[in-house]
Amino acid sequence: MENVAELTKWILLCICLSRCAYARLILEEPRIHFLNPGDSVQNNNPGLKTYCHNATSKYLTHMWRTMTMHLNINSDSYVLYDGKTPHEIHQKYDENDKSWSLNLFDTGKHRQFKVNPFENTCIGVYVDSPNESGYIITLIETRVNVWRLTMMMVGITVFWCAKILSHNSLFYYACGILFGVTLSVVILIYMAGKLIPRGKTMYVVFAASMSLYVAKMLWENMQLIVMQYREWAMWYVLVTSLISFVICYRFGPVTNTRTKQIIQWFLQLIGLVLVYYSSYFHEASFSCCVVFILLYNFPKVALERTKKYWRNVFPEKRKLLSEDQYRQEGIRQTRKALKELHSFCSSPECNPWKTVLKLKDPIRFARFMEGEPHLLENELDEHEEEVSKIVENDEYTDDDDSF
Repeated sequence: MENVAELTKWILLCICLSRCAYARLILEEPRIHFLNPGDSVQNNNPGLKTYCHNATSKYLTHMWRTMTMHLNINSDSYVLYDGKTPHEIHQKYDENDKSWSLNLFDTGKHRQFKVNPFENTCIGVYVDSPNESGYIITLIETRVNVWRLTMMMVGITVFWCAKILSHNSLFYYACGILFGVTLSVVILIYMAGKLIPRGKTMYVVFAASMSLYVAKMLWENMQLIVMQYREWAMWYVLVTSLISFVICYRFGPVTNTRTKQIIQWFLQLIGLVLVYYSSYFHEASFSCCVVFILLYNFPKVALERTKKYWRNVFPEKRKLLSEDQYRQEGIRQTRKALKELHSFCSSPECNPWKTVLKLKDPIRFARFMEGEPHLLENELDEHEEEVSKIVENDEYTDDDDSF
């Protein structure tokens, strides 16, 4: 019996020592991890662990940079907290421990978290069960986020083409159909509201909560709905689109000028919002919005006056023509002027009798209008002699200068 008691004591002592060693290991493990792009941290112990990223410098080349934290975990028994600092994470964790009914600071069961690269960001992961505490968290950097770049391009296009879109009938029908399909969900919520009491407060609360719930469920399960209920989704969209098109066709496109102006302003506002939220670098995106507004509303007359003033203050250096270029330009301009004269005299704007009275040789002018050359043969010979004399004089002058 004494041997059994001694053995039991040794077994209990070993268990206590092992538990103490395990607790010491957990306490010695760091609770806060600062991640850089590309870092991965593996956790195998329960409790609250905080993962942070320090803000990076803001440059225009980093305008569309994004970062994402990926949580690779096989269990759903975890709670997430977000904040700016580790102290804020622990404060939310303590407040959440004190509230038994509501998880006020739980960010949901997400596995990917968008991180602002220009701000300090922390994510807290709490796992209670030791058996389900294993997970890996990774910070991934995207230098140029294609989605955000596309978002900015769409915003710029909508802003600059708002006037054209507000006067376009096709855009009117497309927006009407989209609005009708979206409004059908609100109608379903209204029909569901008939099942609850008629109190105004209750109806408003139900409508708001139901709208948010349905929108969240549809967005999270959109791919599943389209794949499993493809025919129902197709018929639903087709029927609601057809009804919306019939209603839009019945009332016709917008004809009131002020209504079109309001639609234009609304589209421009949407474009500016897309541009502003296309980057985490909000100072740069806001500057882009201001530049677009100034360029769009800057008067063309003021722009032309600015260009004219600039040319007067900083005139361009004139490039002198060579002799061959001067002759070619003279021939080109002469042909152009003769062609314009011929087209003007052939047009109804020209009064032939008044033109004939002003001419010294009407017959020669009539021959010119019929296609004959505007110079006679003796005039061509005289012109060639004068040109040859000028060339000879230039050559003679060059020879004298060389001596």
